[in-house]
Amino acid sequence: MERITKILRHQKYIQYLKKNQEAEKERFFCCHDLGHAVDVARVAYILVLEEQLDIPKCIVYAAALLHDIGRWKEYADGVDHATESALLAEDILRDIGFDNEERTMIVKAIREHRQEGNQSTNFSRVLYQSDKISRPCMECSVIEQCKRFGAGKLPELKY
Repeated sequence: MERITKILRHQKYIQYLKKNQEAEKERFFCCHDLGHAVDVARVAYILVLEEQLDIPKCIVYAAALLHDIGRWKEYADGVDHATESALLAEDILRDIGFDNEERTMIVKAIREHRQEGNQSTNFSRVLYQSDKISRPCMECSVIEQCKRFGAGKLPELKY
């Protein structure tokens, strides 16, 4: 997984994670940090294996690591973070040497990871699902205030 290591060491990736951290420094809810990205990657890869999808591990991990890198732009400019993350990911993927087909697959999954029912491929659906079920909602001390899972309603695990 040499290319995944290159993502983790890429200066723009590190910069975007720091921007996310700064934008979320006073956030009480789930943050969009490396821990979340790795959790999404692990869950997504498990789902890929369980569903016997022909998606290489490095593609799954690349999409998961990059899926929220534009979250800071949503806080700053009000833009959709999935769209921004896809744009930012394209440059990083190109720098690292992912080919056009791989980039297209990853960027599409990132772009479609946000809204339920917006997934046009199995990979997009897996990224969406893993993003939701990787959250540690049962341990959350402020779940009652969460706009997504308020009033203690935990996410439904659909897989």
